[in-house]
Amino acid sequence: MNEFENSPKTWPPLGLPTGSVRALLSLIVVGVVVTRLALDRPLDVLWVETLLIALAHYFTSRRFVSLSPSVLQKLEQEGVIANERHPLYLPKNSIRTIIIGAFVGLGIYLFRGEGNWYERRLFQPQALALLSMVFAYLLGAIVGTISGWFKKRRAQPITGVWGDIKALIVLGAILVAAVPELFDFGMQLPPLVDRIALGLTLFYFGSR
Repeated sequence: MNEFENSPKTWPPLGLPTGSVRALLSLIVVGVVVTRLALDRPLDVLWVETLLIALAHYFTSRRFVSLSPSVLQKLEQEGVIANERHPLYLPKNSIRTIIIGAFVGLGIYLFRGEGNWYERRLFQPQALALLSMVFAYLLGAIVGTISGWFKKRRAQPITGVWGDIKALIVLGAILVAAVPELFDFGMQLPPLVDRIALGLTLFYFGSR
């Protein structure tokens, strides 16, 4: 069978399965971020921003409507939508698994050591800030996936109360952090407030 039979009609870049170049770029970015944190080297903000874009690509739904497996397969075969199930010839969801495994492994590596737990490298500002953002986003994506799974299996539609509560919490948190940044009130909130607000924001985006 032709390797690209189920790919879009245009020839994929470099002749690799669709999504392979994005997978390589994402893994390189993850590798740089993880390595620099593991070696306790400064990390440029551009790498962090690019990492978050890569996470958004792999851990949020990019389809506007929910399609049945048969319809989805038909559209992929006709080249209407891209088939990214096996980038780099790897099994389905391999890239997601590698990304999650890399950051879990990094967290374990930074937590190892002797002495008091709060003095270990995992709790240094750079590592703690980045890993908090990453895992807040991943947790949101996991919660969103589980919620979607339950919605498909419920006979009665779920009310929007939980969504309203979640939205109000996130909006309230981000407004608390944003108002002092937008208006000069002569006060500065503790850094933990910003971290909580931005963490909740990333969780919300990941759960959508």
